[in-house]
Amino acid sequence: MDTVFDFLFQFLGQFFGSLWSIITGIAKGFVGMFNFPKYYKIINDFTGELGGLAWVIAIVAIVLLAAVLALVVWLIIVAIKKFIKSRQRRKDTDSLVKEVQALNKEVMRLNLEKDKILSMKVSQIGLNPNEIAELTGEEIEALNKGEEEDTSGQRFYKLTEIDELWADYQPPVYDNEITLPEFCDRFRLFACSRLGLFYDISLIRSFVASFGSNRLIILQGISGTGKTSLAYAFGKYVSNPSIIAAVQPSWRDRTELFGYFNEFTKKFNETELLRAMYEASYNENVYIVILDEMNIARVEYYFAEMLSILEMPRREEWIVDIVPSSWESDPKHIVSGQLTIPPNMWYIGTANNDDSTFAITDKVYDRAMPINIDTKGVPFEAPDTEPVVISYHHFEAMLNDAKAKYPLSEENIRKIGLLDDYVIEHFRIAFGNRVMKQMRDFVPSYVGCGGTEIEGLDYVLARKVFRKFESLNLAYIRDEIDGLCAYMDELFGSENMNECKTYLLMLKKLV
Repeated sequence: MDTVFDFLFQFLGQFFGSLWSIITGIAKGFVGMFNFPKYYKIINDFTGELGGLAWVIAIVAIVLLAAVLALVVWLIIVAIKKFIKSRQRRKDTDSLVKEVQALNKEVMRLNLEKDKILSMKVSQIGLNPNEIAELTGEEIEALNKGEEEDTSGQRFYKLTEIDELWADYQPPVYDNEITLPEFCDRFRLFACSRLGLFYDISLIRSFVASFGSNRLIILQGISGTGKTSLAYAFGKYVSNPSIIAAVQPSWRDRTELFGYFNEFTKKFNETELLRAMYEASYNENVYIVILDEMNIARVEYYFAEMLSILEMPRREEWIVDIVPSSWESDPKHIVSGQLTIPPNMWYIGTANNDDSTFAITDKVYDRAMPINIDTKGVPFEAPDTEPVVISYHHFEAMLNDAKAKYPLSEENIRKIGLLDDYVIEHFRIAFGNRVMKQMRDFVPSYVGCGGTEIEGLDYVLARKVFRKFESLNLAYIRDEIDGLCAYMDELFGSENMNECKTYLLMLKKLV
């Protein structure tokens, strides 16, 4: 037995003795590091032998050693502080857990009191207490309020109200005889005589023709040129005032357009845009939504879903999800939580180009028709002109008739192809199928409004194609611009394509 104890003593002693040597060695090391009397004695021992440069080296060594010792002390203090803070956080966490547990107990107590009160109310109205489980949340709330019937199950207050207001709607007598040129001329005269707004007829034609090529129209330019006024005047002209949605810098997603479901109140926060979209599904009027200052937030954030939906070729696919599930009390035109975007609604965004706004990306520009308004209108006299009462069916029919009657000529299509090849070769930019489709829609519509084909082509090329040059290195393409202008003169004649040439020369001056 003595042999076993002797073995264990020596065997374990080897480990614990070494461990103790490490601990004592570290302690001795720290004590030795801060043994300032020893440092003082060493300096005294060598005071007589050091001199000149040797003293300089010695002083540098002393300073460095002092810095190292100060760093060690600082690290120790930091470690102690972190340890104390971690302990404090743990105590705070424990106290929060205890507080949450206490609150949960209080909630359970209040629920029990609520159940007792409900039981008394149920017994007062003659129900069996076993029927309490069959009551819905809305019925319980009605009992608490003393109501005889439940009216709180409607989560779409504004839309349900529209169902009631438009239930017996009788459409007005629409003016389905007006022609497209007359429509443009009367709009210009109406804006002047009734609203005091002055617009050039070419701008009016471009604006109206844009309705035939895109659902999103962007009115851009310097502040104060009448961008919002133009869209507002159009709503007045078609006898259906425009809906103005003032874009805010905080807009980041689709909830800013359509609203959102509040889980706490069980109600849907409906926006004015959603209300207008729903109302538009009840009639054939032309609806205009103005996204005022649309680039004060990033358009591709809050309008991304609409850009994708409006690109769908079939209008039956223009569907937006409003809520994930369906309630029996939902409005009539919201089916399975979805609303079909009405075909009689267009979206007009106004954009200022200054330092307070975001640049509109190519993704947005490619899916919209931009119209530049950089000059104020010249005042003129106009006879008093009344607004028109027009259905969107007739409005679209006029634009579609223009597309069928004034298609792009084969000669101009050939010239556009040659111009496309030239731009690809010298600027590495292509028109793209989307731009070509918009060109085939816009130019005939512009001709139907009273313009010429070459003017329509000039406008589309300047706003949809050459606008992309702004993203290039202007210093690099400066020398190529003169060649492009000369080539357009060769294709279309020097007296034409003035909009494109003016824009290109303006880019050249920016270098």
